[in-house]
Amino acid sequence: MNFNILLEESQQFIKIHLYDDLTKLILKGSPISGVSIQELANQIVVKNKSVKKLPTWFSKEKIYYPEKISIEQTSSEITANYKSKLVSGKKLIDLTGGFGVDSFYFSKQVSEVIHCEIDNDLSTIVAYNYQQLNVKNITTISNDGIEYLQKTTDFFDWIYIDPSRRNDHKEKVFLLKDCLPDVPKQLDFLLTKTNQILIKVSPILDITSTIKELKFVSEIHIVAVQNEVKELLFLVNKNVAKEIKIITINILSDKNQQFEFYSNSKITVNYEMPLSYLYEPNAAILKSGAFHQIAAEFNLFKLHKHSHLYTSNSLIDFPGRRFKIEQVLKYDKKLLKKMIPEKKANITIRNFPKTVAQIRKETSLKDGGKSYLFFTTDMKNNHICLLTKKC
Repeated sequence: MNFNILLEESQQFIKIHLYDDLTKLILKGSPISGVSIQELANQIVVKNKSVKKLPTWFSKEKIYYPEKISIEQTSSEITANYKSKLVSGKKLIDLTGGFGVDSFYFSKQVSEVIHCEIDNDLSTIVAYNYQQLNVKNITTISNDGIEYLQKTTDFFDWIYIDPSRRNDHKEKVFLLKDCLPDVPKQLDFLLTKTNQILIKVSPILDITSTIKELKFVSEIHIVAVQNEVKELLFLVNKNVAKEIKIITINILSDKNQQFEFYSNSKITVNYEMPLSYLYEPNAAILKSGAFHQIAAEFNLFKLHKHSHLYTSNSLIDFPGRRFKIEQVLKYDKKLLKKMIPEKKANITIRNFPKTVAQIRKETSLKDGGKSYLFFTTDMKNNHICLLTKKC
């Protein structure tokens, strides 16, 4: 940590050049003694990345930013705020603290938070920033979280862990046991230090496989922001019920779409040809695999076993996108060109043999416009195109 970056001269330089062309800026070199132009450029790049992701940090004077990868890997304030509402009590330990956004929000719900970070420089930066943010109830520990836990005699209300999705060879991994630290391997030990564990994993991990790798899973939260799945949260509880509750949440600008169900619920779904309205579940529901549960809950018909699109005769409130079906067409590229004279349409593929790129090439339809085309398969296994308008 270079404290010269916090000098007024450095901070003014960062502020003035926040939106400048960095390539040209770097060529000019640093005008400030004790601070390289690369260090100043990193502060500018990372601060820019924090505008929407970390507005509390961005708006605070004299925040010290780490390397870009730390900001890319950290939770956004939106998701950190959501997961903080899942915990309570007197003491929580964050074993993989990183830039400290999650710990910051946990500190609003828990009396005492311990933030462990193996990277000493990052830990120093986090401790300094907490002072700037006037946080009083977080203790920063520059150590491996598992090693710290092995040495302490404390018992915690919660353990939080966000394992790295890259292995020792810096390759992306798709199983929890291949992440660092290896949570399934450490689970029995962790449960000697707490009754409740909150685990954040990447959306690329398979939910069913992760359940099999763990035990005592009580809840799974699938968190999407603006219809993009950002996090999967697994709650491990020693006093787990037999059924796993799955909560999907899609956090939008003006509201939240939430849908809950139990993992072993048996649902029978009804199928129908396209009716008056079409429904596409949000990304969190699609990730959860609640394809039958969503149909039963909202009394909708499914178009096909593998299409994951739904229909009804009357318009209902729904956790996803809603469309008025104007026409049901067979896939015919010449006909589509005639039906869309503006040559622009939003295209979605669900259980269809062609890709979006192939369809655009064959029909010459550009992206955009007010028409929404859904290429899918109906209950009679016909390949169809639904010409719709957004409700």
